[in-house]
Amino acid sequence: MEKRVELAELADELQQLATGDRRTLVALAGPPGAGKSHVADSLFDLLNDTLPGKVQVLPMDGFHYDDIVLKARGDLARKGAPHTFDAGGLLSALRRIQKDDGEEVAVPVFDRAIEIARAGARIIGPEARLIIVEGNYLLLDDVRWHPVTAMFDKTVFIDVPEEVLHDRLSARWAHFSPEDRTRKMEGNDLPNMRLVRANSRPADYRLPNG
Repeated sequence: MEKRVELAELADELQQLATGDRRTLVALAGPPGAGKSHVADSLFDLLNDTLPGKVQVLPMDGFHYDDIVLKARGDLARKGAPHTFDAGGLLSALRRIQKDDGEEVAVPVFDRAIEIARAGARIIGPEARLIIVEGNYLLLDDVRWHPVTAMFDKTVFIDVPEEVLHDRLSARWAHFSPEDRTRKMEGNDLPNMRLVRANSRPADYRLPNG
């Protein structure tokens, strides 16, 4: 059964994991517009104050396929959908991190300013005990994502009402013309949002954020 928590309570629960000897992987999942990056950064700030170096954040967005690949496949308009991510690459990175062999692990980070993932842009050091992985599809009930989901020791789903998500996503594309904004949302963002809300596996924790 999912436990409903607020941010401070979740931080307290995760702090117990960060103080142990064993490395722990935590999934922070939710639909587009749920505020995953903000929540992950807030948890990092809360925990890093008392446990410096023990917590790291790994964003799933670093495993976007590059636009060159998406253009060649005819998938550029669907960038952000489940099939536009390298789920196998994410799985390999999680396995390296879980191995906890004393070696640092370099991971990619998505640069939103240029819409490109930067390889090796973040280092998961050997001292890190709690790895917060944030992304849309970490709990997706889909055969391609099941191996990823199986990697996590604890899971969190960020719960936001659909109408709030709609407003946030619309604001994200406010610089587009009304026609382009509608095309972007109806053709990609809203289908992805509804997929995550309807087809994510139950989590250990449910965090309201909206």
